[in-house]
Amino acid sequence: MYPRFSETTLREALEDTPVVLIHGSRQCGKSTLAQLVGDDLGYRYISFDDDNQLQAAKADPMGFIQSLPEKVILDEIQRTPELFLAIKANVDKNRKPGRFLLTGSANVLLLPQLADSLAGRMEIIQLRPLAQSEIASQSPNFLAQVFSADFGAALNQTSPIQLGQTLAEIICAGGYPAAIARNNSKRRSKWYQDFIAALIQRDVQDIAKIRNLEILPKLLALAASQTARLFVATELAAPFSLSRPTIREYLTLLEQLFLIEQLQPWHSNRLSRLIKTPKLHLADTGLACALMDINSQTLWEDKSLLGQLLETFVFQELRKQASWHDENLNFYHFRNKDKVEVDIIIEQGHLLAGVEVKASATVKKEDFKGLDKLKESCGKHFAAGVVLYDGDSILPFGDRLFAVPVSTMTGGNK
Repeated sequence: MYPRFSETTLREALEDTPVVLIHGSRQCGKSTLAQLVGDDLGYRYISFDDDNQLQAAKADPMGFIQSLPEKVILDEIQRTPELFLAIKANVDKNRKPGRFLLTGSANVLLLPQLADSLAGRMEIIQLRPLAQSEIASQSPNFLAQVFSADFGAALNQTSPIQLGQTLAEIICAGGYPAAIARNNSKRRSKWYQDFIAALIQRDVQDIAKIRNLEILPKLLALAASQTARLFVATELAAPFSLSRPTIREYLTLLEQLFLIEQLQPWHSNRLSRLIKTPKLHLADTGLACALMDINSQTLWEDKSLLGQLLETFVFQELRKQASWHDENLNFYHFRNKDKVEVDIIIEQGHLLAGVEVKASATVKKEDFKGLDKLKESCGKHFAAGVVLYDGDSILPFGDRLFAVPVSTMTGGNK
């Protein structure tokens, strides 16, 4: 079993909050984490994948909640939205911390009537597929180094390595525990295909009434091919005989199931001609590769696609690491109409850091063009700019500008 660095956050939340919800895509490890902590703290476990429990909860929500012990795990809560008001009423009578530990495979924040019912009573922890640092059992410090503009510690502690074709293998494997456990790429791809089929037949119908279910896998595959690119709904709608509003509705559903994600554009009054379109990212690069039917060898030979998927890989790794970072972080991208861009902008309070992603083993000053623009516009609020590349050396490229091997972020060091 891999360590989940969100465990500390979960235990802290249960000490001072009546309801804690772990949400994230199905099979990312929510139930395992909840049961690991719950077994230690004396929680009873109930899953709404059990049809008897599901039907009982739907038939009498208030009675069901009142019958529960003082500490309980309710797994896959999105299948019983009727329980949220009953949980609210129960908590209002007894606000003891750690009363309910919930897990959900759909984002209740996109269902305002559910999220609002537990406002002020519930803490939400998003669990993503495994980070590379969790797989390697190494606590990451990349974000701390970025915001301190100090990579000297990394040089003293480890020797970065060039990953080469291993990088393509890591990207194709993804972060879902059950997929990683399979011993070859063919078996992992089969797991991802079964995962999508089961999710669409099960979770989709729990939260939405969709007539054309067969379109969703095709739409998700198309979204995979557009990962790390600007989110343009009309382009995604083009292959289908559906209206743009319907396609947007389907995309929102995929987002609600934690399969796709939008990275919003960063704005500044000091910069003009900025692109205001969000970027699209798949939730997991292993899933993206399976949807596009590519393996690590194919990916390694297609450098353009490798760069595209590496950007999504880095973005998702940083989002995972942000989950247990000491400070709250917000993520954006930046691009202007002259195509000057920064792949990922990270905001920590008044500080901004930029991350540009390259799949090559070399780096040049012109690779810092977007980061220079960001630094110029942010002034004293600019923490650092990093070009992540597949090299073996941490190199300074000016004041608070660094070229940093991808391996320092993934734990792939000597």
